[in-house]
Amino acid sequence: MINQKAYALGANRSCIRDLFEYGRQQAAIVGSENVYDYSLGNPSIPAPPEVNDAVRAILNDTDSLLVHGYTSAVGDYEARRAISDDLNARYGAATRPEEFFLGCGAAPELVSVFRALAVPGGELLTVAPYFPEYKPFAEEAGLVFKVVPPDVPDFQIDLEALAAMLTPSTQAVLLNSPNNPSGVVYTRQTLTALAKILREKAAAFGHPIYLISDEPYRELVYGVEVPYLPAIYPDTIICYSYSKSLSLPGERIGYVLVPGSCADSQMVYAAVAGAARACGHVCAPSLWQKVIARCAHLRPDLVRYDRNRQALYQSLAAMGYEMAKPDGAFYLFIKAPGGDANRFSELAKKENLLLVPGDGFGCPGYFRICYCVSYDRIQRSLPVFERLIRQFQ
Repeated sequence: MINQKAYALGANRSCIRDLFEYGRQQAAIVGSENVYDYSLGNPSIPAPPEVNDAVRAILNDTDSLLVHGYTSAVGDYEARRAISDDLNARYGAATRPEEFFLGCGAAPELVSVFRALAVPGGELLTVAPYFPEYKPFAEEAGLVFKVVPPDVPDFQIDLEALAAMLTPSTQAVLLNSPNNPSGVVYTRQTLTALAKILREKAAAFGHPIYLISDEPYRELVYGVEVPYLPAIYPDTIICYSYSKSLSLPGERIGYVLVPGSCADSQMVYAAVAGAARACGHVCAPSLWQKVIARCAHLRPDLVRYDRNRQALYQSLAAMGYEMAKPDGAFYLFIKAPGGDANRFSELAKKENLLLVPGDGFGCPGYFRICYCVSYDRIQRSLPVFERLIRQFQ
């Protein structure tokens, strides 16, 4: 006998991964230059050169037993201090190294936070569109997963709808800004209004409502502000990954921040650590903890992403495609011509243009583009986009 829920998750691959594999197969048949794969958010800019320099330096100047041995379960202190110093310098925050838990990337960090807050009957609200893995993460943790409908066409937050969905069982609200899949950044005005709602509801219910901020794209932003959420709403827990900011998706390194301002912060931190222990996700890769200790201050070079963003946004808008302005991350979320994103994506697939339908993101009728690709691919794909939309005009 096997766990049927686990079997269902394993047997039914995500649409994103299926498209990515299809693209690889097609590339072998028609040539990679003839496949326009926008399916997977895999960074296309290299890690900053200082990262590779740090790896080489660590291997040369640090005892091998320390490089490859266990660190503290909650993470190397020097790495946590470097992260704390960086956030304090950038945002005027008052974090301490002891408030950080280093994790094996954003996914296990989120799982640990969800499990830490999973009381019987507890509810987790998120806002559509959202990253599809939130649902299995939350439900396996024992939380009831609830989705606030999307605020179309701007993809901010429908605050009235969110307020109506909060109940005495609400443990947390989960946000992702800059957002995957929309590329939208929630404004300070939106977040301030949300904080007011949460404070009022928490007081009425008699317990904290935590705000979980999933921030792997925090540094991928183009001329707009990404507010530091604990300064707006103290009961915020941050989950962060260096996968996108330092182009290290395969190294699985990030952190959970439970600020001292957070209600019951020491208990929450201990529960996160305990949940990570129960999941087997303690002691993130030692080498990469030491790299972060030397590189936490680095920022990505966004010139190529911004060039891609502007080229696609301007060209597709001129053709008649409708989308919110993408101010962050490396995604466009586009209204499907004809209204059926699955049908449109299938039409595109016949021309080897791979687009992800928005159903899995909680937003049918839209599709996602990942523009972390070569500029040449974008230019070669534009005639295909134009041919497709002409079928609906």
